[in-house]
Amino acid sequence: MSSFTSPQHLLAIVPFAEPIHKTSPIRKQNPAMKITWLHQKVHPLEAWTKDFAIDPQIYKDVTVLFTLRALPDPDQAPHLHYVHVFSAGTNHLSNHPLYKDPTITMTTSSGSHGPQIAEWVMMIVLANNHRLREMNRWQAERKWGAFPDHFERVRDLCGQRIGVLGYGSIGRQVARVARAFGMDVVAYTATPRLSAESKKDRAYVAPGTGDADGIIPSAWFSGLNKASLHAFLAERIDTLVISLPSTKQTYHLIGEEELEILGRTNHAFISNVGRGEILDLNALTRILKRDPLHSDSWLRGAALDVTEPEPLPADSELWGMENVTITPHVSGAAVGYVERAVEMLGINIERGKKGEGMLNVVERERGY
Repeated sequence: MSSFTSPQHLLAIVPFAEPIHKTSPIRKQNPAMKITWLHQKVHPLEAWTKDFAIDPQIYKDVTVLFTLRALPDPDQAPHLHYVHVFSAGTNHLSNHPLYKDPTITMTTSSGSHGPQIAEWVMMIVLANNHRLREMNRWQAERKWGAFPDHFERVRDLCGQRIGVLGYGSIGRQVARVARAFGMDVVAYTATPRLSAESKKDRAYVAPGTGDADGIIPSAWFSGLNKASLHAFLAERIDTLVISLPSTKQTYHLIGEEELEILGRTNHAFISNVGRGEILDLNALTRILKRDPLHSDSWLRGAALDVTEPEPLPADSELWGMENVTITPHVSGAAVGYVERAVEMLGINIERGKKGEGMLNVVERERGY
C-alpha cells in the first residue's frame, strides 16, 4: 500500500465536468495540491471502450490519478502513488502495465452505483410481475383493457425469494430494497462468510443504503466450485440477480446447466447487472423460448443491462422476446454515481495521507 504525506498534483481524466460542490472539500483539505481536470467530452460508454490520445507530458508530476480508462506507462508518471478508477470493475484495465505495478495503490468506485442499480433491478422485476408491457400497449392504443387471468398470474413480491449472486455493494442494496418488499434474500459469494465479522462490508457504503453488517440474507452460500453454486441455485429462487465482476472464474458462470436448475426449481426471473460475459446468452435464449405448457424447465423472463457482446447484435432473438427487457448498460447512470465517486476519491486521499487503509482497494490477484 502506497501512501503520501502531501499529494502534489491530482489529475482527473473523466467523461464529465468537475463537480465543484464535491471537489471543493478536496481543495480545502489540500490547499497546496494542484488539480487538473481533463473533461473527455464523449459519452461515458464511449470513454469506457475507447482509447483517446493523451499527451504523456501531462503525467510527469502527477501523484494522484482519477480516471476511467486512461493510464500512463509507469515511466511516464514517476511520481504517481495512487489511482482511483471511475468504475466498479477494473477488468478493462487488467492488461495495462500500470495495473500490474504493485507499488501503486488502485481503488474503484464500487458503491457509487448501488442505489440506482438496485432501483433498476426492482423496477424491471415489478414491471414484469405486473405485466406493464401489455398495459403500456393498451395506453398507446387508448384501450381500457382487461386481463382474464390477472388474479392468477400477477405475483406480488411478498414471500418470494431473491438470490443475489455476488454480495458486494450492488447486491447488498438490492437485498435491502427487496427485503422492504417482503422478499426472502439468499446470498452467494466466492469466499465463505462464516463469522459475523466476515460478513461485514468493508467498502464504501452510501448513507442509509446496503447491508453493512451482512445480516439481511436468511442463508449465505459460498464456494468456487460447481457443487456450491448449484446448491445455491436450487434454493427455489424466484429472481436471480447477477452482480459479479468479470474475471476468468466468472466467465459463463451461469450457463446451460445452471439455467436448467433455475428453470426446474422455480422458473426464475434472471436479472444481470454485473457483466455480460457472466451469463451465457445462447443458453438463456434457448431456455426462454420454451413453452411452459410443454416443458418442466422454463424461465419467467430476463432483464439484461449488460450483454455479451455489447452492443447486443440486432439479429439477437432476445430483442423480440416478450419476457425480456434489454437496456444499454445504463442501470448505474445517475447523478449520484459521479458525486459518490468523487467523494470516495476525497476520502481515500485523506486516508492515504495518514497511512490508513483506503476504501475499495483493488486486489490484483483476484481481478477486482
